[in-house]
Amino acid sequence: MTPTPDRDVVPLRTATRAWFLISLQTFGGPAGQIAVMQRTLVEERRWIGRQRFLHALNYCMLLPGPEAQQLAIYVGWLLNGRRGGLIAGTLFVLPGVLALLALSAVYVAFGDTTAVLAVLAGLAPAVVAIVAQAVVRVGRTALGHPALVAVAVTGFAALALFAVPFPVVVAAAAGAGWALGRFVPATARVRERDDADDGPAPLIPDDVPHQGTSSARRGLTVLGVGLLAWAAPVVAVAVLTGTGSTLTHQGLFFSGTAVVTFGGAYAVLAFVAQRAVEVYGWLSARDMVRGLALAESTPGPLIMVVQFVAFLGAYHHPGELDPWVAGVVGALLTTWVTFVPCFLFVLLGAPHVERLRHNRSLSAALTGITAAVVGVIANLALYFAVHTLFADSRVHRFGPLRPDLPELASFRPVAAAITGIALVLVFALRWPMSRVLLTCAGLGVVAALLGLPVA
Repeated sequence: MTPTPDRDVVPLRTATRAWFLISLQTFGGPAGQIAVMQRTLVEERRWIGRQRFLHALNYCMLLPGPEAQQLAIYVGWLLNGRRGGLIAGTLFVLPGVLALLALSAVYVAFGDTTAVLAVLAGLAPAVVAIVAQAVVRVGRTALGHPALVAVAVTGFAALALFAVPFPVVVAAAAGAGWALGRFVPATARVRERDDADDGPAPLIPDDVPHQGTSSARRGLTVLGVGLLAWAAPVVAVAVLTGTGSTLTHQGLFFSGTAVVTFGGAYAVLAFVAQRAVEVYGWLSARDMVRGLALAESTPGPLIMVVQFVAFLGAYHHPGELDPWVAGVVGALLTTWVTFVPCFLFVLLGAPHVERLRHNRSLSAALTGITAAVVGVIANLALYFAVHTLFADSRVHRFGPLRPDLPELASFRPVAAAITGIALVLVFALRWPMSRVLLTCAGLGVVAALLGLPVA
């Protein structure tokens, strides 16, 4: 069935139910979220072809913001038009928004209690195992040729050892992909053979073009509505609380970060932490680290941590509002200005990207980017592991090398033990993410009850 703007590929109610179920499984950062969508939409339901799915992912990787949510919007648009994109993108983040809002309130009220610290101590190792599993899954899909494996390894080394900025890695990977497409065309053909299986044909096949139109009028309508929706809450807060209020500063600051978050949350979190802690004084460095752990343990994009930052910042600096009211408003405002641009970028650009899907040069460049993304995700997995298994780390300088190495004296034996158990549960027993997270959280509580160090 060929997707069109006026005809649903699958019934909207069926698609909505599927997106809701996906939203409850989106743990483990972008790698895990992409793996969940690929398993559900490509392999199980057969709604979209694998190459079509990867093409959408490649485009989303070029956009600022959480690529997994943008991928959900893109695929939702392919399945059910604009309303499908809106439903998919909203449901993708809604459970995480509600969960982290509740956890932010719990943290403010009970953040230093042993029970909360114990749960956090168990969740972090579980996330290490889940992300490691996602790296393997995405790598199997994206790395169909030794040359692409080399691109992934190079991307990992550039980030982990040389601290090369993510945009530079992406640009280099695009160039490498273009060169491989021209001189080693087998890099694309191998992946096409890997996609072949005995299952039924997907509803949105790889070789059928999208039939929707992308007129200037449609584009201007999407642009106008998107910009208005993005700006209206910030203007309202500025009018009601003043241009110098914490809420106004948060609305403007996080609106700006929403357009520079290339490469996922970690590409911008260092900047957010520095400004939020040292410039605005919204929270402490310890709060920032714990907020990151909470965001890692909830469904949805990791950039959701900005909601935690805004909640604490508005709670500590409420102005004339009640602190709890200010915290909730700050969290919801920040969430809005962070995720609304994603809908704008995808719904505005997807029709044009679909027309370029069979452009060989562009497809080859995007193939290189996809391969590099595997290295990027592997680097994030390493980051998780270092900061979970060790209390302290430090960047060392060896000529051009800039590795972030752990302080061996700060090794956390409890975290290492729970990580080992989580790896067994994920790779050997193939437990679902929710069960792994609950089990590891329970192990953290047990460790605290036994008097073991969990902080």
